[in-house]
Amino acid sequence: MAKTDTNPNHVSATAKYVRVAPRKARLVVDQIRQKSIPEALDILRFSPKAVAVDVEKVLRSAVANAYENNGIREDDLVIHETYVDEGPTLKRIRPRAKGSASRINKRTSHITVTVAPRREA
Repeated sequence: MAKTDTNPNHVSATAKYVRVAPRKARLVVDQIRQKSIPEALDILRFSPKAVAVDVEKVLRSAVANAYENNGIREDDLVIHETYVDEGPTLKRIRPRAKGSASRINKRTSHITVTVAPRREA
């Protein structure tokens, strides 16, 4: 389900088909919600989770979109909304004992970050 925001000052960026389970990505995304941009970047930079690199890329993209499209500087922004949606699942087979097989689900995620000016968020 896509979430739409009608406010023209809210700028978002999305990374689709990221090869990480949504449950793992939500652990990182929940830590940066409602934070300022420098604070969120510090949290992501020192996070031990591998998905933090992908979330940081999406955050930097949203900040760049806000600057290029609306002329809003990074210092004036705050993270308005972040969420992780489930993408398509890659289904793989692992051979098991006695000629049977087990299914392995390789899950993907769609990571969305929305930033807004500090006074509106």
